[in-house]
Amino acid sequence: MEPMDIVGKSKEDVSLPKATMFKIIKEMLPPDVRVARDAQDLLVECCVEFINLISSESNEVCGKEEKRTIAPEHVLRALEVLGFGDYIEEVYAAYEQHKLETLDSPKAGKWSSGAEMTEEEALAEQQRMFAEARARMNNGVSIPKQSDSDRSLES
Repeated sequence: MEPMDIVGKSKEDVSLPKATMFKIIKEMLPPDVRVARDAQDLLVECCVEFINLISSESNEVCGKEEKRTIAPEHVLRALEVLGFGDYIEEVYAAYEQHKLETLDSPKAGKWSSGAEMTEEEALAEQQRMFAEARARMNNGVSIPKQSDSDRSLES
């Protein structure tokens, strides 16, 4: 039985946003490198399978501890069990950064002040996040986060 069968979803029902994934793929490569559409689709499918694999193993780790909620430590342990131990430090750093960015509110995150983001602000934030992810993948260099006061000066 495939993991997808367990949750009652077919592969067509569970996917990642292809446009976003294609953008990430393109941004991680040198500008002169092209990726065939079939290769892009394959990379997206690999990402979906990786998420399924980590989720399934995290659930097993969680179950062995007789817990009902998968916690971050279960995901980190799953990475180790599956042979991705070399990535744990980087994953944990990204998790800590995420916690810092969403510290404003446990439910609404950093945009909980009641102010809606414009499409331009959302695009700028997405670009900043892509740049941070790229920097982490390329030598662990991080781009400083733009503060809310800097953002309001641009408006």
